[in-house]
Amino acid sequence: MIDRESEYFKGRGAQIQSGNRFLANRIVAEHMEGIDEPLLLSPKTEVRIEHPKTIVNPISSPNIGLSFSLNPYQGCEHGCIYCYARNSHEYYGYTAGLDFETKLMAKPDAPRLLEKKLLSKNWKVTPISLSGNTDCYQPLEKEMKITRELLKVFVHYRHPVGLITKNSLILRDLDLLQDLASDNLVQVYISITTLNEDLRRKMEPRTASAIKRLKILEALDKAGIPAAVMSAPIIPGLNHHEIPAILKAAADHGAKGAGMTVVRLNGKLKEIFSDWLHKNFPDRFHKVMNQIAELHGGKVQDNQFGRRMKGEGVLAESINQLYKHSKKKYFQGKTLPEFNLKAFRKGGNLSFGF
Repeated sequence: MIDRESEYFKGRGAQIQSGNRFLANRIVAEHMEGIDEPLLLSPKTEVRIEHPKTIVNPISSPNIGLSFSLNPYQGCEHGCIYCYARNSHEYYGYTAGLDFETKLMAKPDAPRLLEKKLLSKNWKVTPISLSGNTDCYQPLEKEMKITRELLKVFVHYRHPVGLITKNSLILRDLDLLQDLASDNLVQVYISITTLNEDLRRKMEPRTASAIKRLKILEALDKAGIPAAVMSAPIIPGLNHHEIPAILKAAADHGAKGAGMTVVRLNGKLKEIFSDWLHKNFPDRFHKVMNQIAELHGGKVQDNQFGRRMKGEGVLAESINQLYKHSKKKYFQGKTLPEFNLKAFRKGGNLSFGF
């Protein structure tokens, strides 16, 4: 379905450099004919070390269940084409396109900064999301192990933490997650967008397959670690019809809860996603884009709290009813335990070994 196979970057989600709204100039290929186009070379992953002053950030959105997030990485090699976090890459001088999944930043000081935050006299125990922007178990974590070191801090101070991932690397840390689960200090969400492997490879090229993600849910359940499925984002015309099958499969594999959001294409995402959609599903291009716009009052983007996650209108109501019916059918009697806020050990000095 791709017109020019030789120009398609296999293993990557974005197929373009989308430019940066904060930069006046961009690198392009200059032609004698006077027609310039973005300079695209075979993208290789590069990693830069970042040393932020703080690591725990407040979450402004009331749609998110947790109040704070922690991101050990910026950028994500998973390459999910719909990822809302792509736009944040522009703040670092990169693009939301190919740069987002090839120019990564790691924060090895994150565990020390987390401990410093937890020891602050002003810190009041509240669950922290790991992570709110990019996947904390993306491929780079296998080498850097920042997420594992962060979990050790949560274990040491008995502090509640929520995780969301689509990578089976999380099973490496079963020992720490079990420790946290023993005091109801952890909830894990496994993101499953589609059970269609062909769609998954195109839409989320460097992620674990749906079968592997279901196996993650099964392994977490057997280990006594509360886990749920996140069916997100729902994209009409691509995966919306899979909601019942995804929730059933997740419940059958031990998920104790479920969540969902609909897609929204804010900022450069509209350009990146529409280019990808046209190259992979040209026959559905207009239908999918029109239906995404239908979810958000005629626009493909939406920033309004409350509405942006579920959409509005007839199509949005249909999708939300399908989700609610499926959740009621397959998760009857299932629930995630509430976070325990009473086990927190504030401790004294910075003495955890950083």
